[in-house]
Amino acid sequence: MAGRHAGSSAHTVEGTDPGLNVVIAEPEEPVALPPVLLVHGFASSVELNWRQSGWIQALTAAGRRVVAVDLPGHGGSTAPEDVDSYTPSRIRADLLQIASDAGARPIAEGHPESGLDVIGYSLGSRLAWEFAATQPALVRRLVLGGPSSSDPLAEFDLAAAQRFLADGSPIADESTARLVAMAQASPGSDMYALLALVEAVKEEPFVPAEAVPHQPVLIVTGEKDERLHTLEALEELLGSSEVVVLPGRNHVNAVTARAFKHAAIEFLAG
Repeated sequence: MAGRHAGSSAHTVEGTDPGLNVVIAEPEEPVALPPVLLVHGFASSVELNWRQSGWIQALTAAGRRVVAVDLPGHGGSTAPEDVDSYTPSRIRADLLQIASDAGARPIAEGHPESGLDVIGYSLGSRLAWEFAATQPALVRRLVLGGPSSSDPLAEFDLAAAQRFLADGSPIADESTARLVAMAQASPGSDMYALLALVEAVKEEPFVPAEAVPHQPVLIVTGEKDERLHTLEALEELLGSSEVVVLPGRNHVNAVTARAFKHAAIEFLAG
C-alpha cells in the first residue's frame, strides 16, 4: 500500500517481506546519511511504537529514510505456527534481508549515505544490540531505547500465562503479569503468537556479553523505568556510550518523549 499519512510529508510504502509487514518512508528532502531501521518492542507494532508516537514523521522531517518492520505475530505481519519463526536469530536474519532489499549497503569510506543506523525499543533494543554486534560492516550507529541487561521474556512464566488465558488463573510473577496485561491492552494483539515469541526467546535468551556492539551507541531510558538499574552492566560492556535519562518517564511512555526523538536524531546525524 502506498500513500501519504496525515501529519507527515514523507512518502510511505507498506508491504510484506517473508510474511513481515515492512514500512518504508522517504523524506522529501533527503540528507546524505544512511537509512534508519526501526525495531519495535514486545506486543507493539510499527503503528503504535513509531508512527503514532511521531518517530517516522520526525525522522523523515530530518531528511532520514526510514525502514520499519512489524515483528512476527505483531501489527500487519503474519503469525507463523512454528516457534522457530520467532527466534531472535531468525528475526535478525529477516531484518538483514529487509535492510538489504531496502537498499542498505555496507559502510564505505567516503560514502556517508552507506551503512545503516538502527533504533530499537525494549525487545527491539535486545534485537538491535545483537544485530549491530553481528553486522559490524553494515550498522553505523545504534540507539537503544528502554534496554535491559537482563531478559524479561526469558524469565517470563509461560505456563502461568497459558493457564491465565485458558481459565483466568492468577499470575503470581509480577513481571509476567505486567507483560500479559500490557499485551492484552495492545490493540489487535495475538496472544498465542506473543506466547510463541516468548517460547522462542526462552530458547535463545539474551546474554549481552556474548556479542557486544562496537559502533557508537546511544542509550535512552525513562527515569522511572523499572529496568534502569540494569543499564550499568550494558555500559560496562560497551566501554563507551552516551546515556540520556528522561525525567518522569517510565518504560511504557519513554518512547513518546520529544526529548528522546531529538537526542536520537542528533546522535545519528553525528
